[in-house]
Amino acid sequence: MGTQTGTPSDDIILHAKVDAFYYGSFLALRNIDLPIKRNRITAFIGPSGCGKSTLLRCFNRLNDFIKGTRLEGQILFHGKNIYDPSVDPVTLRRRIGMVFQKPNPFAKSIYENIAFGPRINGYKGDMDELVERALRQAALWDEVKDKLKKPGTALSGGQQQRLCIARAVAVQPEVILMDEPCSALDPISTRRIEDLMQELRDLYTIVIVTHNMQQASRVSDYTAFFNVEMKEGSRTGQLVEYDVTAKIFQQPSQEATQAYVGGRFG
Repeated sequence: MGTQTGTPSDDIILHAKVDAFYYGSFLALRNIDLPIKRNRITAFIGPSGCGKSTLLRCFNRLNDFIKGTRLEGQILFHGKNIYDPSVDPVTLRRRIGMVFQKPNPFAKSIYENIAFGPRINGYKGDMDELVERALRQAALWDEVKDKLKKPGTALSGGQQQRLCIARAVAVQPEVILMDEPCSALDPISTRRIEDLMQELRDLYTIVIVTHNMQQASRVSDYTAFFNVEMKEGSRTGQLVEYDVTAKIFQQPSQEATQAYVGGRFG
């Protein structure tokens, strides 16, 4: 694995220490040691089936919804294992939000898409102010401020994805996970989401899974390269190299990383 940058440990908000992750009897991930830096953008890259999205979903326990999954090891959030029985997954997912590959606004108005999360979490403040703030953070307010009662599903694909980002930030998480958030978008919408990620970095820690090498090199501060190895006849994901993004793309320490970012496979 690439050398770690000399960042103090209190700058690490999440730390995956995964010995193994299983879907039933299938070993999907093994030997992952990956610290995530606070208020930085970390990109997960690698070929299909290497476990990028699986690990991402471990960070807020979304894999709990898949029957037969099992994690051996720990995922630390502020130094505490989120798989400890004392941790409430619902509360965890408020602090570690998720934006999915395909925009998935609720079948509600734009306003209610934003207000829903804070309301069920018992927010007692000015909801109008919160909705405006979240939409401004998602660079969407000026486009929708006169149609807040219209359905979120009536927006364009790029606007819907920004609405989903606004919905995520409305509950004031600490971390935002993004699973290929631009793969279903046109180039202009993609660039707007990338610009938005850069703006949000000062407020949130962002972890993004992407197949787009140019996107990873443009937006991220750190990059983790995953690859697939044959393990007992199955394809198992492993972390090959993790370092500052410039080093991963310009001077990686592992030959497999060089081959992947150079487009020789994947």
